[in-house]
Amino acid sequence: MTLSELEAIVFDFDGVLTDDRVWVDQDGRETVSCSRRDGLAFDVLRKTHLKLFILSTEKNTVVARRAEKLRIRAVHGASDKAASLRALAKEEGFPLDRTLYVGNDVNDLPAAALCAFVACPSDAHPSVKAMATYCLSTPGGSGIVREIVEQILSIDMDAQLNGSRATNL
Repeated sequence: MTLSELEAIVFDFDGVLTDDRVWVDQDGRETVSCSRRDGLAFDVLRKTHLKLFILSTEKNTVVARRAEKLRIRAVHGASDKAASLRALAKEEGFPLDRTLYVGNDVNDLPAAALCAFVACPSDAHPSVKAMATYCLSTPGGSGIVREIVEQILSIDMDAQLNGSRATNL
């Protein structure tokens, strides 16, 4: 299988779309930081044939809110990522042998093992790096999706966004 045959990309949230840190305020509310560079990259990815998803064990609704803004589907609060990924693939109609999984930590290993390709941020756990098809140069939360678009998928973001009004997500 080659990347040209790719049908779906599944992203972990914490440690991939965030830098794996959480801020907690005096009322116990949690917030995270996401890269706007990824927002622009999702603008470009939505123009492709690829199906895009976030799959996270995190129960906080921040995952759903970010996915809404990115205009992609999120499954969050998934206690068993492999089972959740199988169910998502069946429901959405994409084959796992044509899927790129992007994860960073040991809880991603079972789901990642089901996919044809695996990418991880530069600061991923060593066991994820060991199984990854692509070890990215970008750390989590610093533009992972943009690196995938430009470096792995070889999509020219300038050309894709030139002349179109891209949203600043």
